[in-house]
Amino acid sequence: MRRWLTNSLRGRLVVVVVLGAAVTLGALTAGFNLVLSDSLDRDARDVVRARATALLATVVATPRGVRVRESPDDGAADAQSWVFAGPRLVERPRSAPAANLRAVRTLAGGPARFLDVHATDTRFYAVPIVRSGRRVGTLVTGVSLAPYEHSVHLALLASIVFALASLAGVALAAVWIVGRALHPVARMTADASDWSEHDLDKRFLPGEPHDELTRLAATFDGLLDRLAAGLRREQSFSAELSHELRTPLARLVAETDLALRRERTPREYRDALEAVQRAARQMDRTLETLIVAARAQADLQRGTSDAVDAARRAVAVTAEHEARDDVAVTVAAPPSPLRVGADADLVERILAPLVENGVRHATTRVVVEVHSDGGRAVFVVADDGPGVAEDDQAHIFEPGVRAGNGSARRDHPGAGLGLPLARRLARAAGGDVECVATPRGGRFRVRLPRG
Repeated sequence: MRRWLTNSLRGRLVVVVVLGAAVTLGALTAGFNLVLSDSLDRDARDVVRARATALLATVVATPRGVRVRESPDDGAADAQSWVFAGPRLVERPRSAPAANLRAVRTLAGGPARFLDVHATDTRFYAVPIVRSGRRVGTLVTGVSLAPYEHSVHLALLASIVFALASLAGVALAAVWIVGRALHPVARMTADASDWSEHDLDKRFLPGEPHDELTRLAATFDGLLDRLAAGLRREQSFSAELSHELRTPLARLVAETDLALRRERTPREYRDALEAVQRAARQMDRTLETLIVAARAQADLQRGTSDAVDAARRAVAVTAEHEARDDVAVTVAAPPSPLRVGADADLVERILAPLVENGVRHATTRVVVEVHSDGGRAVFVVADDGPGVAEDDQAHIFEPGVRAGNGSARRDHPGAGLGLPLARRLARAAGGDVECVATPRGGRFRVRLPRG
């Protein structure tokens, strides 16, 4: 029970509610009893004062002294009255405790005042007897405080019992209400845990959030969206990695198998080593591109670079790995310098697959045009080849799919992760890559934020 109260949100909320209710009920109980005690104290004063006023009307002051015209009702249970002529007691109850008599004698001859005797639970009130402006005696009346104290004690006990019963009711209500209020949260937590393991496409809230629970559901949906996106990136990464490394690895194995199968001439060994070196370099470039993609998707701090310089670097890399003597690759620079909001390495790895794709499919030329469009830096890679078939445009950016497979050279060494990774890198940098439909030739447009 103690662990439930301290380790669960529901338990802590119940504790807070119960403590708040306890403090409130304690304050109300104390305030009620203080007000009641003060009210009963005033009532006792009013009663004894009224009794003194009534008895004072029965006292007659003459030159001979003080006498009582009509004796008080001494037979009443609480009839307590004393009459003094000066210091001499001329009227008293039939029976009175000695403590009361001693207290009454201290009031004779004094001013009008109250006196409580705790030994007998009695309150006395003394009032002067005046004749012709001269004091001739003292009237003292008393009232028992026992009924008032009994009322105070009874009210205190009743209020404590009521407060405890109310606190128990508040605790039970708090447990029920908090449990009902947090039940959707517990259900969403369980659903989110289950969906994260089995079905990342399910969501809690189809509409706009309008309260705390729906905002929490929207937050869960966002977390599931990011989790699903991360899983898709991981799956895409695995697919691209296996797809791109399969070919160079197969070449490495094939070349080494052929080299070890029989004795060869030095020239044949050199050719085999050069093939192994090309495959190893392709694998190295693939891994470097994957590292850049991971850094870009981790949203690390991005830099800026010169757009034309990045385009020329992509062309240079293409010339090193995908050179064709019959195809000219040029860069059309803008009239004024243009900065792009991404590192030069990242822009190079976005453009290189597009340029290499153009070289593989071009007839005579590939042009990389650089210009600005508002807040975007735009790169357009165009070739004069057969272009992208309409059926390929919907799948061209999927891993393992090549545009114009019928016209592409099948013996090319590859340039990295291709069009799917180019788009993924561009989107990670806040841009995008798209295939533009044209009557003749291939045309790809890259949009990136300006630096």
